[in-house]
Amino acid sequence: MSGRGRLAVSAALATLLAACSLLPLVKEAGWLLQAAFLLAAVSGAGALARRAPLPRPLTVLAQLVAALALLTWSFARGQAVAGLLPGPDAFREFAMLLSEGGQDVGEYSIPAPVTPGIRLMLVGGVLAIGLLVDVLAVTYRTAAPAGLPLLALYSVAAGLDQGGSRWLWFLLAAVGYLLLLLAEGRDRLSQWGRVFSGAPPAPSRLGAGLESGGGRAAAPLRTGRRIGAVTLGIAMLLPAVMPSLGDGLLDAQRGTAGSGPGAGTITTVNPLVSLQNSLNQPENREVLSYRTNAENTRDLYLRIVALDQFDGASWKSSERPIRPVPDELPPPAGLSPEIATTRVDTSVSASDSYRQSWLPMPYPATRVKIGGRWSFEPEGRTLVGNRRQTTRGAEYQVSSLLVRPTAAQLAAAGPPPADLLREYTEVPDSLPPVVARTARDVTRGAGTAYEKAVRLQDWFASEGGFVYDTQVEAGSGSQAIANFLDQKEGFCVHFSFSMAAMARTLDIPARVAVGFTPGTASANGAMSVGLRDAHAWPELYFENIGWVRFEPTPSRGTVPDYTVPDAPESGTTDPEEPEAVESSEPSAAPSDRDDCPADQRFLGECETPPADAGGGAGGGGLPLRTILLSAGAAVLLLGLPLLPLLWRTRVRGRRLAVAGKEPQDPAEGVLAAWRELIDSAWDHGFPPDDSQTPRRAAERIVAAGGLEEPAAASVRRVAGAVEQVLYAPVPRPVPGIAEDVRRVRAALHASAGRGARLRARFAPRSAVRVVWACSRGWSALAERWNIAWRTAALRVARRVPTRQRG
Repeated sequence: MSGRGRLAVSAALATLLAACSLLPLVKEAGWLLQAAFLLAAVSGAGALARRAPLPRPLTVLAQLVAALALLTWSFARGQAVAGLLPGPDAFREFAMLLSEGGQDVGEYSIPAPVTPGIRLMLVGGVLAIGLLVDVLAVTYRTAAPAGLPLLALYSVAAGLDQGGSRWLWFLLAAVGYLLLLLAEGRDRLSQWGRVFSGAPPAPSRLGAGLESGGGRAAAPLRTGRRIGAVTLGIAMLLPAVMPSLGDGLLDAQRGTAGSGPGAGTITTVNPLVSLQNSLNQPENREVLSYRTNAENTRDLYLRIVALDQFDGASWKSSERPIRPVPDELPPPAGLSPEIATTRVDTSVSASDSYRQSWLPMPYPATRVKIGGRWSFEPEGRTLVGNRRQTTRGAEYQVSSLLVRPTAAQLAAAGPPPADLLREYTEVPDSLPPVVARTARDVTRGAGTAYEKAVRLQDWFASEGGFVYDTQVEAGSGSQAIANFLDQKEGFCVHFSFSMAAMARTLDIPARVAVGFTPGTASANGAMSVGLRDAHAWPELYFENIGWVRFEPTPSRGTVPDYTVPDAPESGTTDPEEPEAVESSEPSAAPSDRDDCPADQRFLGECETPPADAGGGAGGGGLPLRTILLSAGAAVLLLGLPLLPLLWRTRVRGRRLAVAGKEPQDPAEGVLAAWRELIDSAWDHGFPPDDSQTPRRAAERIVAAGGLEEPAAASVRRVAGAVEQVLYAPVPRPVPGIAEDVRRVRAALHASAGRGARLRARFAPRSAVRVVWACSRGWSALAERWNIAWRTAALRVARRVPTRQRG
């Protein structure tokens, strides 16, 4: 196979290895085989185009046409001409499949089924990345930038998959990229001519390069492969021994803060299927326990996050800025001093089996005391973890307000601010008309927003004939809401999502809160919160009161007092310091599992060891070991590409130092200067020719490098000095030869292009002498080992007596 053929195979293999990171996102793996087949076909089309040969742009165009025809044959065969040629109908089919795929991505949890739309997105995406890698690495012969699309492919998968084996997919992608670089290096190596055609030569004073040719090419290539294997091993081991490398740009964990403490934004979460899985657990495993000074805990919901964005496919939280957690949280938006409030102090302890990036706490919190890397999101009044910070084993204290508005105060609430009204009453165009029509029918005759909200709550909870059922198929999109209103069966997600959407159609600002109901009292006086207490409820905004909880789900939670006219208000005792939380032993948490579905991780249902298990969840900084290892890795990763530059600088300095002094043997300084001159020309693109004499080699450097006086005279003077010390009966010292070499190197550098100058400095070709030296050392070591082994075996054989018959 030719060099380009091996490079094309390596490019396709690197793409497929990076595409393996998408496997945990879906339930089936057959799409990867389909992508591999199509990618091989597109690579073959590129190989044929390059063999023709076609110009590079036409080669890329031929591959694009082949890729489009293959995708048409695979996904829109019935709408294409002859099954391959795409027309308007085929493109409409593609658009429909992509639209359905986008909806499926929003509705299904990980791992999702491979629907036709998702299959097209997976196969088409891998094919596009593979084509881009092939164009960069093979057609335009720049393999290094080809790692960017591979990194993009891995980053998409890593941002969606929250499994504990992301390091494995990173290693596969890294292996593919390194194989691609090795293939490109070998291809370039094979084009450098007879410089690499011989075995590592022994030093000699003959020839232009002062080295003899001949032999086989196996030793340098074997050594190059060994160096590549060592480099690959380092790349594979570093992520395993350095937990900090798992964070940063490649760790786009859902529901976490972006960068360092108090910076960045928070991303979206979709708790739909996680809630359903939690509610259907056979065992109500405890995830939280708390103590509070509240006299009645019926309204003490532990809120995790608010979903305030409805795009027609799902409810999710908006991307919002975060900041460091202040000592005192700002006052709740819209809350007037005229509304009765009571301060409640709560001490919470999270189970070791509960890993959640958002901090569950009563709403609205006014003060939070917790250790670790947490940030505050003001709009939703939530705390979110930074850099893999979770609730695992956390203990924290929360001061919150028990807001007690009356029905009259809610009914008298004025209009909300215009910007808040605009943001929180937005509904997608895809929302079926039946949702708004049903909302108007249910609230007909209600005069205020409060009356409309109470009627919606009562209709869902008792009057509308709805049935609570956690086995109903999950769905959060527009059509799922319409189906729920028609079938009237669902669980808390359906009730809260539907009521919030209907409230928005009535111009009432609404969002959905996700968290836990208050739980149940345990024997030791603490409240216990289990997986089955997971819940979702709507929050509606009323001016002068703020965001107010409603409870439309029947048989779940408690109906707020302010939605029941003339109901007595629940109170609390005078605020006191909460009792100290006793350190309870971890609940019966399951053993670490690699097969835990990713959609259960939102509520921390899986026990997986964190990458930084030695650091502790509550620590305020990085361990010293992690810092030292990270610094060492940074030095190693940054230093590896600079090794050729450092080696070449050191060798040049040593040679010119020898040439500049007066050694006992004049030949030593002259030959050192000649070797430096030859290597400098080699670095700038003029490889040595061992068959030429020093004088002929000098003229070749002058002509190839376009050197003018005095640089040309310096080359000839150095060549003449070499002939003098090699053939004169008594070699004489040659003064100023080091300056001649510096002058020639500066002239070569000035006459070269920008790219050639950068390569001569940072990737000098003469650095291959390191490979030769390593190969010679390895061969000598292997030979000594073989001799020693044979000698030892012979001695043992002589000592063993010969068995005689008789």
